[in-house]
Amino acid sequence: MHIIPALAFVVLAPFVYLRRFAGAAWPERVLFFLAIVAGATAYTMSHYSVGGWLERSAVLFFNSLFLFSLFRAWHLRREAALKLRWMTRAIAVLLGIATTRPAMGIFFATSGITHLSPGQFFGIAFWIGFSINTLIIELWLRSQEGKSQIETMAMRPSSL
Repeated sequence: MHIIPALAFVVLAPFVYLRRFAGAAWPERVLFFLAIVAGATAYTMSHYSVGGWLERSAVLFFNSLFLFSLFRAWHLRREAALKLRWMTRAIAVLLGIATTRPAMGIFFATSGITHLSPGQFFGIAFWIGFSINTLIIELWLRSQEGKSQIETMAMRPSSL
């Protein structure tokens, strides 16, 4: 119930940025539906976290940020540039789970030296992975280049 909707979200996310689908409402509607399912199930999955309260706190914080960003995008759907900025934030947060995997790999690879168990480093890896994505996208969105690219993408015709 969590992995399939989240995977579908990742596969469909590029449609938000493709000119060919600028006038189509279906990509965003499907993404919002998938996001709600993935977000709701992430909350329930955090109950069984390997990394305990530290992992759970990362999931709760970044999942809430993910859903907040999506709801802001939905609320601002008539303001193309702002909507796209918030959608970009949501997508970056969701992709944070992919960034946690290399962090976990480093912890697994160095566990002989650090003597940390998965229960001790999973939470740290979650905070590292999600924070990296969130920080990088926020810096990019606030940069002149990011602002310019978002404005350019948002200026395309839309039927929303």
